[in-house]
Amino acid sequence: MVVMLGFITGIGPLSLDMYLPAFPVIARDLHVEDAQVQLSLTTCLIGLALGQLVCGPLSDRWGRRRPLLAGVAAYAILSVLCAFAPNAGLLAAVRLAQGFAGGAGVVVARAIVRDLYSGVAAAKFFSRLSLIFGLAPIAAPSLGSAVLRVTAWPGIFVTLGGIACLLFVLLVVRMPETLAPERRSSGGLADIAGAARTLFADRVFVGYALAQSFAFAAMFAYLSGSSFVLQEGYGISATVFSILFGVNSCALIIASQTNSPLLDRFTPRAILVVTLAVEAAAGVIVLISATTGVLAGLLIGMFILVGTIGLMTPNSMALALDLHPERAGTAAALLGGIQSVIAAAAAPLAGLGEPVKGVPMGLAIAAFATVAVVAVLTLTHPVRPQPAGHR
Repeated sequence: MVVMLGFITGIGPLSLDMYLPAFPVIARDLHVEDAQVQLSLTTCLIGLALGQLVCGPLSDRWGRRRPLLAGVAAYAILSVLCAFAPNAGLLAAVRLAQGFAGGAGVVVARAIVRDLYSGVAAAKFFSRLSLIFGLAPIAAPSLGSAVLRVTAWPGIFVTLGGIACLLFVLLVVRMPETLAPERRSSGGLADIAGAARTLFADRVFVGYALAQSFAFAAMFAYLSGSSFVLQEGYGISATVFSILFGVNSCALIIASQTNSPLLDRFTPRAILVVTLAVEAAAGVIVLISATTGVLAGLLIGMFILVGTIGLMTPNSMALALDLHPERAGTAAALLGGIQSVIAAAAAPLAGLGEPVKGVPMGLAIAAFATVAVVAVLTLTHPVRPQPAGHR
């Protein structure tokens, strides 16, 4: 189960990162500017968000297995279609559909975890998934480069399609239905809308959703700004940047694997609060280092920032989904949708002003991380019982 769900959640990083080394080749072959190729990255991100928002609620009604199999099968077909795109516009359009299919798998995988586990057990399981999720961004560019050594860029998308085909066969043979018929939603769109309203009315759920989303926004500010800042502002080569990127990703993996032993001693909420406070401190370190031009401090702050995501993700996900087990698909969809909307603002904010030394990026990281701490402290605190006779 860990392997299957891990590969499903790894679809997102693989879709986004595996073809990055091929950007110059794609632009040259399709006779377009780099920006037009980058549009296919944006459309894939949009598709991932839409796929989660649409397919999460549907899995509450139809069960987990059918939407999951349909999403993985569609992803395999659309990946191959990307390989045959004759121009950048069609590539971007097919990537939108490919992202949608991948988003379906990601959101259903999260709902499956909530079907099987709750509380601390769910947080521990999400930690195990984070190992694969953390490895995917490290392995994807290297895998894409390896494919380019033996074939042209369409081979990357054919490889993605092949991976999805193997995953589909594994799911058909081994993946059980985890949502019993009596637990499924029987209504239509009105019922889905009602479930969404119920979730948005839950202060604690919204608090965890916002905390997770703003914490990820800080991470996205790092992802979108660090390449330009380190290479253009501090003169680091592309090779060294790739090494630093991999080292930071290792911090995420290590942190996620320390979560299980920590959960034996502390509650998920306690770990989450401390983790978000550390992330905010890392944001301040990045901002101060960027302001003073201290590269060592900048690298340390980034390392800590990425590491906190490995602890934040499993605990915030488990805490939010634990509140509404009967709407796990819809809840997972809203978590993914809110996260995508808020994180999308991080990229342009990280590049405002004069970004060479990283001050705008540092401001964005520190601001988003601070808001995440405020959200979890103000919205998710336990409700105190009212005294007897209180009106």
